[in-house]
Amino acid sequence: MAQADGQRQPRRCAAPGVVRVEAGPAGPVVHPPDGAGTVVLYVHGDRYLRGAPEAALDRARDLALRTGATVVCSRYRGVFPAALEDVHAGYRYSQALGPVAVAGRRVGAGLAAALLIRLRDTGAALPRCAVLVSALLDLAMQAPSVRLNAAADPSLDPAELRRRARRYAAFTPPTDPLLSPLRANLHGLPPVLLLAAGTDLLLDDSVAFAARAARSGVAVDLRIRPDAASLDAHLLPALAEFLATRTRGSGRI
Repeated sequence: MAQADGQRQPRRCAAPGVVRVEAGPAGPVVHPPDGAGTVVLYVHGDRYLRGAPEAALDRARDLALRTGATVVCSRYRGVFPAALEDVHAGYRYSQALGPVAVAGRRVGAGLAAALLIRLRDTGAALPRCAVLVSALLDLAMQAPSVRLNAAADPSLDPAELRRRARRYAAFTPPTDPLLSPLRANLHGLPPVLLLAAGTDLLLDDSVAFAARAARSGVAVDLRIRPDAASLDAHLLPALAEFLATRTRGSGRI
């Protein structure tokens, strides 16, 4: 597949069996060749808290082909709370397209979790389910896995991630539940799938969130793969299976 060029994707037609990508108001929108009517709001997970979604287009294409869902790749600014406002706007746009599931990776997963909490607290309609991959759910970043897995996860530099997390938080304390969803009340959230690798820097965030969500009565599925390569291989099948189970009755997915 062609690599993203860092620019907004132009509207274009697609041949049968090929996804179509267009520029939407919330970010690129990936349409499958045979749509199921379901929408996935995908909040990408740049390593260092930048909000341009074009680098996630290959994964969004694969997800659209695998599930038949339209995938909205949310664009967001690199500072809180503007980032959450942008993802919320992406969710409202997605709702107009069909039943919505939310998925995210790393900081994108943290924003997806924060969106669930905001929607619940404001009485808004919740998505059918959420998928959080290698999620950054506590910006304090004091969990043991940050230190213990630093050598095993060369894709992230803990010191640099902490520095950028402080910049992202601006004047908001890391204990704010919309900044660090691990610290939030998790009652009333939709079903959540958490995927992580045993070598993840952020492994403990997923484990702790799953435990707290389960104690709060949330249907939660935690899956931990041995390493990053195994997680990547497992990611699309697990995500498609979970979406199919949780969005049954809303389309083919």
